[in-house]
Amino acid sequence: MLSKILPLWLIAFVTFFVFNGQQSFAAYPDKAIRLIVPFAPGGGTDQISRALGAGMAKALGQPVVIENKPGAGTVIGMDTVARSAADGYTLVMATFAHAVNPSLQLKLPYDNDRSFDPIALVARGPNVLAVRSESPYRTVEAIIAAAQANPGVLTYASQGNGTSAHLAGEMFINLAKVELTHVPYRGAGPAMTDLLGGQVDLFFGTAAAVSPLMASGKLRAIAVTSALPSPAFKDVPTVSATIPDYAVESWYGLYAPAGTPKEVISILHSAIAQAVKAPDFVKKVEHEGLTIAVGSPGELQMYVQGEQARWKKIITENKIQFQ
Repeated sequence: MLSKILPLWLIAFVTFFVFNGQQSFAAYPDKAIRLIVPFAPGGGTDQISRALGAGMAKALGQPVVIENKPGAGTVIGMDTVARSAADGYTLVMATFAHAVNPSLQLKLPYDNDRSFDPIALVARGPNVLAVRSESPYRTVEAIIAAAQANPGVLTYASQGNGTSAHLAGEMFINLAKVELTHVPYRGAGPAMTDLLGGQVDLFFGTAAAVSPLMASGKLRAIAVTSALPSPAFKDVPTVSATIPDYAVESWYGLYAPAGTPKEVISILHSAIAQAVKAPDFVKKVEHEGLTIAVGSPGELQMYVQGEQARWKKIITENKIQFQ
């Protein structure tokens, strides 16, 4: 009956398209997946991404290859994914910088809200104001006093412009009414190398980045940037205990290029949900002061939109400029 209405070639085309579309989703993934990390190797985002990628690879049955693309406050890595095929084979680990870049940079090569499809929020946690173990600074009050005595002399490192470490320092400067000099790096690894070497004085690093060096005794925690004390950093005070209203939170969330099929997003989300339950991942995340927070793609979108609005207000009111 249908053949009397439609040409045979059209029936064959539709049948082929529907069948192969179903097969393609059923077969996904059938090759390695790239997970772009918009920072240099060795930092907290790199470590979390590698740990998550290993768990996802087990769940998906395909390798998850980490590719570091640092620079421009994560814009280079994010843009790589925005320009990639929306087939589920190129993903990006977005961070705090993704929520603040629209407020810090006049023109991005992609649309923050339209160029990516959210998959899942992975984890959240505080940053840690850290110094090398030989540093004379042991309290927030001591750092403020030194900065007041010698404006602009104290330096603080970050894993790049627009990152949580950068904005944590800028908020410190504005609320404490002191002058510090920001020194951006292309990742937490290089930043910590210079911190340990004495080239910079302070680092508002992510918990994931600084925890291993704190455990080895090479770094000392001064304070956490969360509004409340962190269970993972017992006896470490908050910055807000000295500077009221101070609060900064880091986060990790996975995105795909806009237009990625919902079926593929669902498969990836399930893989993440399995990966974060692995004992090794749980131990690593909790040890580093992070809270696993896997929700729906929509929850990641709502969380980031809230962060964008909150930081836009702070950046505008405090006149924080992209350096």
